[in-house]
Amino acid sequence: MSGSAATDTATRDLELYRGELTGYCYRMLGSAHDADDAVQETMVRAWQAFDRFEGRSALRSWLYRIATNVCLDMLRSRQRRALPMDLSAPVPATTPPVATLPEAAWLEPIPGEAAVPADTDPAGRAVLRDSIRLAFVAALQHLPPRQRAVLILREVLCWQAAEVAQLLDTTVVSVNSALQRARATMAASGQATGDAAEAAESPAGLPEAERELLASYVDAFQRYDIDRLVELLHEDASISMPPYQMWLRGRGELRGWYLGFGSGCRGSAMVPVVANGMPGFGQYKPAEDGTGLEPWCIQVPEITGGRISHIHHFIATDASLFSRFGLPQHLDG
Repeated sequence: MSGSAATDTATRDLELYRGELTGYCYRMLGSAHDADDAVQETMVRAWQAFDRFEGRSALRSWLYRIATNVCLDMLRSRQRRALPMDLSAPVPATTPPVATLPEAAWLEPIPGEAAVPADTDPAGRAVLRDSIRLAFVAALQHLPPRQRAVLILREVLCWQAAEVAQLLDTTVVSVNSALQRARATMAASGQATGDAAEAAESPAGLPEAERELLASYVDAFQRYDIDRLVELLHEDASISMPPYQMWLRGRGELRGWYLGFGSGCRGSAMVPVVANGMPGFGQYKPAEDGTGLEPWCIQVPEITGGRISHIHHFIATDASLFSRFGLPQHLDG
């Protein structure tokens, strides 16, 4: 085989795994941007070493070993990413949205179902989709990096303990011990693992009642009918808005927010997206110069018991967030 043909073959073989590696790195790092960087670094290292790959392990295992080392290297020099609810108590609606933390402090959403390989069987898809929900990924960030890798490989990707031990250059006993500790931490956060029966539905497969709830929410938000919007919320519903450190909880506080500091959202348009495997919306606010609508945030609602229990608002601090979701940078009025 010629050098060019061998290069093409190596590139094709490696690219087959880009999607699932992106999901793995996203769970490890809590950032779609960092996951892309980690996967690209994995591909570069693998391509450079491909001629030395001796095939003693499967190509997939070899790539996961490289990706794990890349992620562990990245995590050594970075703080864990979080959601505002992990860092502080809720604040009153009269709190001005001023205090922020840098982008690297926050968990990021990931578009669509990029982290779920298309050839996965339905039960496996349900588990993988559930494992990229924001609450689950946020809980993962509380685990030490190696425990995080063990839990993802064992509980989400269903690797055998011996396979994980080989990947991490450790023993099966050590892997099982790390998994037990990781499970205890996840259970304490209310995030169980490995139960396909509890996994989230896909956006297209949402129950009719939940589709109607989201449609009613979008209608109320775009008309800025706050009375109707609040009716759709749980009594203790909450909202968050990273990079702002603050978050709010309770119908009364949310009503006050929407009619106070949040009133700049009046006249917004909502464009459907899929975020972390679940329905979300790109929110466009009226531009200050009156020339139409400009990107404001990606909203990701959570539904519990037939009501909206939380709404994540990931503020678009630059153009990259909306571009990542394939959304335009301007809408006509």
